Amino acid sequence: MYELIQVSEQSYYIQSPAKIGLVRLNDQEVCLIDSGNDKDAGRKIRQILDKNGWRLTAIYNTHSNADHIGGNRYLQSQTGCRIYAPGIDCAFTRHPVLEPSFLYGGFPCKDLRHKFLLAQESDARELTEDCLPEGFEILPLPGHFFDMVGYRTGDGVVYLADCLSSRETLDKYQISFLYDAAAYLDTLQMVKTLPGRMFVPAHAQASEDISALAQYNIDKVLEIADRITDLCREPLCFETILQKLFSGYGLTMNFEQYVLVGSTVRSYLAWLKDTGRLNVLFEDNLLLWRRT
Repeated sequence: MYELIQVSEQSYYIQSPAKIGLVRLNDQEVCLIDSGNDKDAGRKIRQILDKNGWRLTAIYNTHSNADHIGGNRYLQSQTGCRIYAPGIDCAFTRHPVLEPSFLYGGFPCKDLRHKFLLAQESDARELTEDCLPEGFEILPLPGHFFDMVGYRTGDGVVYLADCLSSRETLDKYQISFLYDAAAYLDTLQMVKTLPGRMFVPAHAQASEDISALAQYNIDKVLEIADRITDLCREPLCFETILQKLFSGYGLTMNFEQYVLVGSTVRSYLAWLKDTGRLNVLFEDNLLLWRRT
């Protein structure tokens, strides 16, 4: 873990729970793509920088989930590097309490205020084309989170953030977190034909060809949508739908899974309603979902 792996002349990634991109800008200066899940990740990154005699100039966050921005504050305090984050995710990076609040739908209790969902604040600036290193390209990857992006480097490496889960992860956990199902499917279709020399997803193996994995993720989204629709042959409230999904997939409920999978299921329900596959009715002061 935290091994530095070179994938092209200038581009690397650091093997960690969420892969961290590292790109050499010249002989002395580097930038990072994301910063890991906590202060300890930041320390390990700093050790890699020091060992190679590199100076960190900037962190380019793909999105604001805590496992991608958790090292921001430590690295910024140690190196003075700039931090950039895209769109709405910049606000979440500056004010990380927004993530557990959004997931829970209210003020998060102590069970949800921990480093997995709540990173430390960092002084992020909004990502624009003007702040990119020479040769970098921003790749919009909406769907998993609000304004998530990936990056293509000047030597053709594509960092894909969280738009793909590995087959192993999908087979084990079944329902991967997403915010906007329609945008997520569009992103995956785009990624299938995206040109690149090497693709580095945060939660899957780096590969020269990502199309088959993208299709596997698409198929899983469609499978979950079909399962939810089938469950709603009779009117069901959200909590019952969630319980049936957990039981059907053999998942175990805890507070983290409740908010992560629960938020995702709400997003599926919204998408299925917007596309005409589900309707809602209010009965005995309950909001019920029913197949059309």
